[in-house]
Amino acid sequence: MPLFRLDRPLLPSRSRGHGRAAIAGALILALSVGCLSVGCMTPAGAAEPATDAARDPVGIWTGTLVAERGICPETRAPSTLQIESRRIAFTPADGVHTLRGQRDATPGRFHAQLVLSDMNRKPFPMVFEGTPDGATIQGTYGTPRCRAHVVLTRPQAHAMDHFMGH
Repeated sequence: MPLFRLDRPLLPSRSRGHGRAAIAGALILALSVGCLSVGCMTPAGAAEPATDAARDPVGIWTGTLVAERGICPETRAPSTLQIESRRIAFTPADGVHTLRGQRDATPGRFHAQLVLSDMNRKPFPMVFEGTPDGATIQGTYGTPRCRAHVVLTRPQAHAMDHFMGH
């Protein structure tokens, strides 16, 4: 049995007024979908103001790698950069390998790396370097066989759109 049916109203039509129970139910529904934030209350199509990546880089950033040279299978899917207060992690093509790094004292510079071994047991380094640029983070990803750039942005939250089925 589905949780909601579209052919019936959510609230019973016994009373014409909005009683305390109906208001409480609407409040619980709004809290459950995270709709009491400014993003849900803005009109459809209105964009939230972008935050400066240099001042507030903490959070999740996504973007798709674009190959500059070499063979880059990592360009097939979006990549994710996660910045915390002391650590960063970059996952190319949201795959199984995660490059990790520490945030250093130099503001505006992000570095993460992972060194694997290839089939001949030679080191296979994977490196990500990023810098804030306005509301985005510009990054470069490199391996011995690939060099790519990426523009990372904060993902937009559309909780109400998904809830309403759009």
